[in-house]
Amino acid sequence: MTAKADPYRLPVTGGNILRFALPTMVMTVFNTFYTMVDGLFVSNLIGTDALSAINLTAPAIGLITAVSGMLATGGSAVVMKKLGEGREKEARQDFTLLILANAVVGAVMMALGYAFMDRLLGAMDLSPGVFGYCHTYLSSYLSFTIPILLMYNFSLYLIAAGRATLSLVCTVAGGVTNILLDYLLIAVAEMGIRGAAIATGLGYSITAVVGLVVFCRRDQLLRFQRPAFRGRMLIQAASNGLSELATSLVSGITTMLFNLAMLRYIGEDGVAAITIIMYVLMFVSALFIGYSYGVAPMISYYHGAQERQKLKSLISFSIRFILGASAVCALLSVVFTRPLVGIFARPDSPVYQLAVTGNRFCSLALVLVGFNAFASGMFTALSNGVVSAVLAFSRSFLFTVAAVQLMPLALGVTGVWLSTPVAELAGTVVAVGVLARYRGRYGY
Repeated sequence: MTAKADPYRLPVTGGNILRFALPTMVMTVFNTFYTMVDGLFVSNLIGTDALSAINLTAPAIGLITAVSGMLATGGSAVVMKKLGEGREKEARQDFTLLILANAVVGAVMMALGYAFMDRLLGAMDLSPGVFGYCHTYLSSYLSFTIPILLMYNFSLYLIAAGRATLSLVCTVAGGVTNILLDYLLIAVAEMGIRGAAIATGLGYSITAVVGLVVFCRRDQLLRFQRPAFRGRMLIQAASNGLSELATSLVSGITTMLFNLAMLRYIGEDGVAAITIIMYVLMFVSALFIGYSYGVAPMISYYHGAQERQKLKSLISFSIRFILGASAVCALLSVVFTRPLVGIFARPDSPVYQLAVTGNRFCSLALVLVGFNAFASGMFTALSNGVVSAVLAFSRSFLFTVAAVQLMPLALGVTGVWLSTPVAELAGTVVAVGVLARYRGRYGY
């Protein structure tokens, strides 16, 4: 290993783990923050109908990025495991092949998005105004599909290559660019929701451009090298990343189900309210997702190097840290519900009170969401994509779909708000059982 990989040689202490994971945590939180800023500009400068449109198009965007996310996270585990085993040339070849595969996936998904966009939006029976916002936003967003997918990939591989700080800088630069362009394109140039989509695409593109430059350099731990096609490796990467594929797919499906439930019980104001709540949940969840992404290369490396004591210390600290931080975040979300909601909706708006009530219920999920995300990500890093996918799929799809379909029948809108906490609780029960089942195999 080169000097770039020195973090993997440090003692496994809480301080060293957090220093390794902090750039990724900040990166994902900041990434989510400027997604929220998109919503802030859209809701205040255009209106809550436009805010609803962003949420209504989220399932389609999630579908577009799902396959790429699978290859990126699963491929990162494969590449880092080979580096831990000292197979550096093979790791670089696999890395290059995975990036090329992601670019091809991006082109295919963009074409499919344009082909089926009208049919998908038409099936939702939206008002003409909201339909127009959805169509404009999605058609503009799709044009940035390939750089956005490369951004997701390079963010992970920069971290894996020991360049987490650079990945963070790129994310911050992209976020600042997005925020500035949101104002310039929406408020100054009066481009409306199209300006929001273009601002997001250009902000994401910064990491894609930097990644292409960095990984062309020969002094990097990972760099582009003439690839050797290994079908088995692609299958392994895909299987390792099944949980991320499942998460992206079911996130889109469950978002659609929540939107349909709100349209059924309240109307388009309900969609705007649940969009605000999702921003709050997404912001806090990003902290734990960022931590999981940050420590994943360490888990993969220690697993490949058969350093079981380090692996055990890393996972033990991670669980304790996540549970403690989760409790604090849930409490803060409940206490500061009104100020948080007030950023997006005026107190005299019908959307405001709906979102305040809903956020207080949904904040209960924050106690468990970090642990569940880490459990799934941990098994991806251990190259056990099947177990990771089972955890992600059962929690994010089976339990959520069952809750959002059944609970409103008994509790009405309150049942919609409680669906997420109930699904996370069921997911935690499964995760605890799986962690106990595989403890002996992996030595954590």
